[in-house]
Amino acid sequence: MKTSWRSASLAAGAVAVLALTTACGQDGGGTQPASQNVGATAAAGGYGGTGIGNSGAGADAGAGTGAKDEQNAAAESAPAGKLGVSVNAELGNVLTDADGRTLYRFDKDTADPAKSNCDGDCATAWPPVPADDASAGAGIDKKLLGEVTRADGTKQLTVDGWPAYRYAKDVNAGDTKGQGVGGTWYALAPDGKKAALADLPGLSTRKDPKLGEIVVDKNGMTVYRFMKDEAWPEPVSNCTGACLENWPVVAPVAADDTKGVQKKGLMSFTRPDGTKQQTVNCWPIYTFSGDNAPGDTNGQGVGGTWYAVAPDGKPIGAPEKE
Repeated sequence: MKTSWRSASLAAGAVAVLALTTACGQDGGGTQPASQNVGATAAAGGYGGTGIGNSGAGADAGAGTGAKDEQNAAAESAPAGKLGVSVNAELGNVLTDADGRTLYRFDKDTADPAKSNCDGDCATAWPPVPADDASAGAGIDKKLLGEVTRADGTKQLTVDGWPAYRYAKDVNAGDTKGQGVGGTWYALAPDGKKAALADLPGLSTRKDPKLGEIVVDKNGMTVYRFMKDEAWPEPVSNCTGACLENWPVVAPVAADDTKGVQKKGLMSFTRPDGTKQQTVNCWPIYTFSGDNAPGDTNGQGVGGTWYAVAPDGKPIGAPEKE
């Protein structure tokens, strides 16, 4: 006899207990299961490898980690010169260097105070833009330009406090191959914000040609569910430790900052490490570091346990369990 995906997911083994801000589904509790770090013990295929390692957090290990020819290396380390603004059909106004190469920002950096957290292999894949000789071109407020001293003592350009980078895989002027890489790298707008045609709500939906209506986050990145998680009587996440490097949690979103997503069960909860995570219909939700740009669904079906989320919280395409 077949059971529903919801019943199957509730039959998972030992799980990590998470504190709730509000109870989901059923009232009352029951015996709380023991804690387990699934991310550290699951088989390699369980969460999906992306080639993004711990060295230089967020670096695309496939980009810029091998030997480069001298011409490319020189271009990546060259001063920015007079910054410009290019118009991208998908991203709107994008900040570029004097040669038209797209500049990026890293979500794991900070702007106040300015600090770069991209070193080592990360800085090879994402060369920091030197502050030397950088100046504001048309459409750029020169007051937003600054610099930060990196760990190696060099000066890096900042835009409204955000350290600026190039991407090693961007070969031609106007390339934006770094957009959305690892869910942490985004093209810079002239004001230092992430380049975007229009601001998206914290959670919304879009029509995917293969999967139908799916939930996306504020950056347009696909949102996923993990079939080993639980929702009732309270949300439980079994993605911890190493798992979170590939499947970052979605931060809390206000109910009025959503569009097209079911409001019932739309809540956040506190994880064991004290961070808060958003749910849809009480199911914990994540993005995938292997999705490089809005519209990507590379996490769909990974390990037979990760699936894009429908507006009502159901996992799209998840098979029924025997």
